[in-house]
Amino acid sequence: MSDPVEEYDLLVVGGGKAGKTLAMDWARAGKRVAMVERGMIGGTCINVACIPTKALVASARAVRTLARARELGLVAGAPKVDVELLRTHKTGVVDGMVAGNHKQFLDSGMDLVLGQARFIAERTVEVTLNSGGSRVVRGAETVINTGTRPRIPDIPGLAEAGVLTSDSLLELERLPERLTIVGGGIVGLEFAQMFAAFGSRVTMIESKERLLPREDEDIAQAVTELLSADGIEIVTGAPVTSLERGADGQATTRLADGTEVIGDDVLVAVGRAPVTAQLALQAAGVKTTQAGFVVVDEHLATSAPHTWAAGDVAGSPQFTHVSLDDYRILKANLAGGDRSTGDRLIPYTIFLTPELARVGLTEEQARTAGHRVRIAKLPVAAIPRARTMRETAGLFKAVVDAKTDRILGVSLLGPEAGEVVTIVQTAMLADLPYTALRDMIITHPSMGEALNLLFAAFQD
Repeated sequence: MSDPVEEYDLLVVGGGKAGKTLAMDWARAGKRVAMVERGMIGGTCINVACIPTKALVASARAVRTLARARELGLVAGAPKVDVELLRTHKTGVVDGMVAGNHKQFLDSGMDLVLGQARFIAERTVEVTLNSGGSRVVRGAETVINTGTRPRIPDIPGLAEAGVLTSDSLLELERLPERLTIVGGGIVGLEFAQMFAAFGSRVTMIESKERLLPREDEDIAQAVTELLSADGIEIVTGAPVTSLERGADGQATTRLADGTEVIGDDVLVAVGRAPVTAQLALQAAGVKTTQAGFVVVDEHLATSAPHTWAAGDVAGSPQFTHVSLDDYRILKANLAGGDRSTGDRLIPYTIFLTPELARVGLTEEQARTAGHRVRIAKLPVAAIPRARTMRETAGLFKAVVDAKTDRILGVSLLGPEAGEVVTIVQTAMLADLPYTALRDMIITHPSMGEALNLLFAAFQD
């Protein structure tokens, strides 16, 4: 006998940032809401991405600060990294946020269904419950928000070599003496610098000709120099052809140019893949791309009526703050609005030390788009606040339209760049000329004050 169909006003499949926020909204408004989650309460960000990694970034920064204590007029012993204490710190942060999310879910009045969902018809899923048994749930409106997981490339020997991903590395019980990182994207960069601070000898392998190919070359070069100064060996322009774990436990990574990189552990950080394989989306009439991402229009509607998708699984830029904006779009459109993903001004930060933050266009992108541009650059060493902290590595760069004086974009490599970029983003949203930031009275000494200097430093 099949399970009876349980009817809800809203069915959310996957509890990522967009889905869980929408589910709580509707539940608090008195609607019948069911949210199906395989078990990662709070979503990827809280459990295995932004939150745990940034907790460990904080630890790595503390190591770096202690190591240069004498520069700051302090006498301190050499810092010693304790893996168990690191795990306790990371787990404490994550567990606290998971518990907070779980309480919010239940307090909202939603029906939190823990298990694996599989679509059996439009807007209808059969859930294999974690506790045993099954349920069939249908939503008048349905949102797919199942996120992504680390992508495992098809490289000979990779599966047998026992490589790490960004998920499993967070559970590592020891610090590798030698860590090989395959992939020079955001995840690879953050882990490379983090483990170098913890004492590992890190080699980073990027198949493209340079790190950060989406950034301007001068910014990418500044990041490369920063990582090299931390003792990280960087290999570019040579794809990985095979991996092998020897009888002695050593992992050999072989490259197309014949180079061999020896490490104790290998982290594969070459992007993320959508979590859709087990959803049977064809039964719901939901189209996907060849890579498995859900196809949506600019309103986040899928090919099936009253069925939506949001966050990473919908092909949105893979940042939690973008998923939160997807929630805003869904909330508006489910209420009869016409909000779109088009022309969003999306900032991001790579949490290196110092941080790299960007919003808007790079110089290369602006020129390709046909803008006549003016370029301003400012070495971080020229910023008074940076000098007080003795953190003077980095480069601030601005791209301005020469005809309109409007800011097209900034790339900020320096302390607290992730905070400073918000000031520029606000000016861009307000359609202010660059002179507004050049002439604004900003607290001295602060990192934000660098914008006065940056926008007065055009290379005419």
